[in-house]
Amino acid sequence: MGMMILTLLTATFLTLFSTTAPGSELVEIQLIDKLDETRGYCIDIKGYKERAKVHRGLQAHTCYSYQGQIGIDQAFDKGLIQLGKFYMPGFDVCMEAKSPNEGASLTLKDCNNTAVQKFNFTSESQIKVFGKHDLCLAVESKKSKQGGGGMPVHLIRTLQLKSCSLADLKYTAWKIK
Repeated sequence: MGMMILTLLTATFLTLFSTTAPGSELVEIQLIDKLDETRGYCIDIKGYKERAKVHRGLQAHTCYSYQGQIGIDQAFDKGLIQLGKFYMPGFDVCMEAKSPNEGASLTLKDCNNTAVQKFNFTSESQIKVFGKHDLCLAVESKKSKQGGGGMPVHLIRTLQLKSCSLADLKYTAWKIK
């Protein structure tokens, strides 16, 4: 009888553990308009995949999914996005606005609950700074730069906060892929 209870308790514990363990789906956040990059632009950590330089912040970069999988430096936790947190589990960091102002860059920091780490993914497909509904995550409209790899060569654009009312939608509309 005791062995049966122990087996039942173990099975119950394993079931509870497996349903509450953080097993999140990884997604990339891609600009809807492909602009000059047929493979699309994704939010990306500066640097290369596992060797990405978290302290250098975020940029818009050719999406790696054309290679068959999401790159570790472009992978976000899908479940947390709807809660306003843009978490990159491969590096255990969250997206953060350098400041809640026009032109601010996007950095990566240890996750916390500060306002500059909270974003709303709106029904218009824009990513807005929490509490600042006039500021959207935008890809720079100027010409892209060439990256250091890929065939054809990967493209890079600056990522920053821009006024939603002034920014062209093609630079501010995103999708989760």
